[in-house]
Amino acid sequence: MEIKKTKSLCPVCFKTLNAEVYEAEGKIRIRKECGEHGQFDNTYWSDSDLYRKIDSFDPTNTPIDNPVIKKSGGCPNNCGLCEDHETSTVLGLIDVTNRCNLKCPICFANAAVSKKVYEPSFEEIRFMLQNLRNLKPNPTPAIQYAGGEPTVRKDIVELVELAREENFTHVQIATNGLKLASDADLSKKLKAAGLNTVYLSFDGVTEEPYIKGREKNLLPYKLKAIENCRKAELGIVLVPTLVKGINDDQVGDIINFAFKNRDIVYGVNFQPVSFSGRTPQDQVEEQRITIPDFVKLVEKQTDDQVKVDDFYPPSAVISFSNFLGALDGEKPEVNLNCHQHCGIATYVFIDEKEDGTDELIPITRFIDVDKFLELLDKYAQRLNDGGFAIKKRVFAKASKDIIKVIKSTDTPDSLDIKGILLKIFKHRSYESLGIFHKNSMLISCMHFMDPFNFDEDRVKKCIIHYAVPDGRIIPFCTLNSMYRERIEEEFSIPLEEYKN
Repeated sequence: MEIKKTKSLCPVCFKTLNAEVYEAEGKIRIRKECGEHGQFDNTYWSDSDLYRKIDSFDPTNTPIDNPVIKKSGGCPNNCGLCEDHETSTVLGLIDVTNRCNLKCPICFANAAVSKKVYEPSFEEIRFMLQNLRNLKPNPTPAIQYAGGEPTVRKDIVELVELAREENFTHVQIATNGLKLASDADLSKKLKAAGLNTVYLSFDGVTEEPYIKGREKNLLPYKLKAIENCRKAELGIVLVPTLVKGINDDQVGDIINFAFKNRDIVYGVNFQPVSFSGRTPQDQVEEQRITIPDFVKLVEKQTDDQVKVDDFYPPSAVISFSNFLGALDGEKPEVNLNCHQHCGIATYVFIDEKEDGTDELIPITRFIDVDKFLELLDKYAQRLNDGGFAIKKRVFAKASKDIIKVIKSTDTPDSLDIKGILLKIFKHRSYESLGIFHKNSMLISCMHFMDPFNFDEDRVKKCIIHYAVPDGRIIPFCTLNSMYRERIEEEFSIPLEEYKN
């Protein structure tokens, strides 16, 4: 049964093709045909029921007013952002190098194999940062330095300082952690420079996933990097790359590891492998993990403590930000308005029992999330409609109704959820938000696209964008599916010339 028509890519020549997303045997699939390379038919979502549930969370679009490219020539051609793009940049990425101290076979960045060095200068990076901040009406609030391995640059600390100078409110680096493990002072220097988060690749709690997926036992380095970040009080998000048959059996163990280190680990963002770069193309369906696969792995490996129905797409939080924006009389600057099928997440708390056992408690256990979001939408609309003493009247009514969505059972003893919600809404209390986050772990999954499952609808609603040296700003999945090689080719120098 057909779900929709869209545009996709040929995985061989990257030509734009007409594509059909359809349902078959309880799954959502995508198929297209290239005149030269034949038909491709691949899994899009492995569970059609969950696909439809998530499909109801259609995001609110907030496009930019000053696109770099006026006409794309048909998405995703001539990308950068064009006037057809439907969302703002929430997280900007800059590849600060393609050099790396590893050669992982599952690296979508395809780093360090071209015998050329892509490494923008300090001033080029400043220019890219400014491009992201100059977007209107909403300057990009957060930046991530990536690569390659960003910590191989000698000026990585100065680059963090530069991002702060350019007024980014959140700065993070995506790293394999080797340099953080070997240099005990680096995490302290990065923290002092203004780094908020270390986005640490972390594929498992035993050596096997690293040997299979990275061709080296990296676990001791990961543990040492975490310890050094702990000493520097530098927060970490664990980022496992999920590959079927490599580490899909360790999802629950990774979550438990995160909770055991929750003094410094704030979340886990699982990323199913994207079939770009050096990943073998003939193993796509064999190794593919989709978002439904992920949430089912979580349910099974947490012994049903965290269930499939506990997860929501990022676009679900739009109701929350719209309500606070209406309460303040301002449209929220940033919304997680990415396509509803890009990711999924939930907050999970831990209840430490007197007998020494721990229980994972998802937020849905003590808050009726669906009802909560409906109330937020209703009262945001009333605030926007205006009227005499509208804020006072709406807050009084909303405060009573919001309390009704709190379930009386299974609330962790350490969490006064009623008090926290009231303080957040009444006073916009960052201290209360901090208490909430301190007692919880964000468990999320972002499924980046590749040429096999590429969907134009999703790309147009992408909120994670790369800035590149020529001034363009390119959606994450578009760059990694078809632009990375040509950009690195244009702005790189031969390895021998770099060494000299």
